[in-house]
Amino acid sequence: MEVLFIVALGAAVAGFVQGLSGFAFGMVAMSFWAWVLEPRLAAALTVFGALAGQLVSALSVRRGMRLGLLWPFVLGGLAGIPLGVALLPRLDVDAFKAVLGTLLVLWCPAMLLARHLPRITAGGRWADGAVGLAGGVMGGIGGFTGVLPTLWCTLRGFDKDTQRAVIQNFNLSMLLVTMGTYLARGIVTRDMLPMFAVVAPAMLVPSLLGARLYIGISEARFRQVVLGLLTASGIALLAASVPRLAARLG
Repeated sequence: MEVLFIVALGAAVAGFVQGLSGFAFGMVAMSFWAWVLEPRLAAALTVFGALAGQLVSALSVRRGMRLGLLWPFVLGGLAGIPLGVALLPRLDVDAFKAVLGTLLVLWCPAMLLARHLPRITAGGRWADGAVGLAGGVMGGIGGFTGVLPTLWCTLRGFDKDTQRAVIQNFNLSMLLVTMGTYLARGIVTRDMLPMFAVVAPAMLVPSLLGARLYIGISEARFRQVVLGLLTASGIALLAASVPRLAARLG
């Protein structure tokens, strides 16, 4: 019962955060689940919960959808996932997490404190596609699909509805591919279904509440939420990777 409670609590909190921001389900849920679930089950539940939450958000928040802006990210991401999977056996994942975490911890608070964010206008759709590709590679490596595209949309100066629409639908596309891969490879098993049945109802109402709260927040507050979550992602990555790197070096 204690495990079921923690799984449900993690799903509820992560669902609310994703409903509000459009991303970050995995980061929040894993902060609860990593302590009580074995990694394979935790990964499957994270993909399932994030996918369910994105579907709820896509139905409840439909503002800012621009297919012409979205497709370069999605095509890049779809091309990047198999590259990330291929790189995974050859990559020092802990070192990769440490570098990415350091980037987020240094850059995002600076952006949060800045009065005027730098705005990138160069590159057009090719640059958007390259960022989507990088997001797909990072998703294949360790499930970090939305981190770089979210940061990029902030630097592009997209308004909150456009940014959310891009990230929400980009992540939805990547999660559908990931879940399909999990099912095809037998990573999702029948024994996991009871846990899926705990996660789905636990995150549904909080996701809707988060989405409702999103509708009422200002552009500035949404930027603060996004950059705050990216900073928290960086801290979580450093917390997971630096002790392992230190142990190996010592």
